[in-house]
Amino acid sequence: MSMIQVGHLKSTLPLALAFLVGAALSAWAASSEADFKAAYAAAEAANKEAGALRNQWTVTAAALADAKKAADKGNFDQAIASAKEAEALAKASIYQATSEKTLWKELEIR
Repeated sequence: MSMIQVGHLKSTLPLALAFLVGAALSAWAASSEADFKAAYAAAEAANKEAGALRNQWTVTAAALADAKKAADKGNFDQAIASAKEAEALAKASIYQATSEKTLWKELEIR
C-alpha cells in the first residue's frame, strides 16, 4: 500500500466509525420506541379489559399517564417500565374482579 492510500484510509476511518455508531444508536432508539408502543398497547388492552369488568384501578391510569409523559420526553426506558407496571396493575385488577365473582361463595357465614 502506498502512503497516499494509507493516509486516505486514516482520514475515512473516523468518518466510517461515526456513521456506524450513529446508525446503531438510531436503530436502538427506534426499537426502544417500538418496544414502548408495544408495552403501552398491552397495558391499555389490559386496562380496557379491567374496565369491562368494572374494576379499573386509579393507580393503573396514573402509571399509563407516567408512561406517556416519559415517552413524550424520549425516555423510553422509563416509559416501558411504567407501561409494564400499568399492565401488571391492570392484570391484578382483572384477577381481583374475576376471583371475587366466585370466591364469595366459599366464604363461611358466622
